[in-house]
Amino acid sequence: MIASLITRRRIQLPAAGRAAHLVERNTVLYRRHWLLLVSGFFEPLLYLLAIGFGVGALVGQSITLNGRPVAYAVFVAPAMMATSAMNGAVYETAFNFFFKLKYSKLYDAVLATPLGVADVALGEITWALFRGSLYALGFLVAMAALGLIKSWWALLALPAAMLIGFSFAAVGTATSTFVRTWQDFDLVLIVMIPLFLFSATFYPITVYPGPLQAVVQFSPLYHGVSLVRSLTTGSISPGLLVDASYLVILAFVGLAIAGRRMQRLLLK
Repeated sequence: MIASLITRRRIQLPAAGRAAHLVERNTVLYRRHWLLLVSGFFEPLLYLLAIGFGVGALVGQSITLNGRPVAYAVFVAPAMMATSAMNGAVYETAFNFFFKLKYSKLYDAVLATPLGVADVALGEITWALFRGSLYALGFLVAMAALGLIKSWWALLALPAAMLIGFSFAAVGTATSTFVRTWQDFDLVLIVMIPLFLFSATFYPITVYPGPLQAVVQFSPLYHGVSLVRSLTTGSISPGLLVDASYLVILAFVGLAIAGRRMQRLLLK
């Protein structure tokens, strides 16, 4: 892919310095609309308060994680943190990216500068990663304040959430290049809602029948939840490498597709 980017006219290798200008542009824009930027943090937090503590008062200590009982809120909180990272990345690379690409024609103007297609992709994915990481950081602070962190391994939970954000930013950007109208985002929501509900967010994967467990394990959010939950509860196992590897592979597949699709759309 990189070789084809070099050989085509007006396409350059991405450079952090050039892509940073797009990140700076987004930062300046959101200084006036900062409430929109942080709004995605509140939905998972409300789920945590309503379900983690509300339902948790009924569930008590009956959730078993790796052979030991944990409070239900402790079980749900890392899943909501992973969801926050996903939401930040998807909000930015779905609706906002699509508007810039199809309606405001921002990227056509950007390509009149020294920035290339690869810089645009890198800049937007970096910004989406920042937004998802901001949500995750806020959620991690809330978890610490509520006493829902049970291990010093939680120090690695933020890098883990950044990996989740990176994966969903790459896949979200790639997906948005195939979207034709706003109505097509209904299909995105049809995928996102089951990901949120059935990725072992509110109950262990073991409650599913064996064949359905295999289906759930294909979910990228499931691997993100498993990664963050293991770190915040101290349930460290070799399975964390599987979760991280899955997210890394997914991110680079998304990057490859996004790069090719943006090349086709912006340089046609």
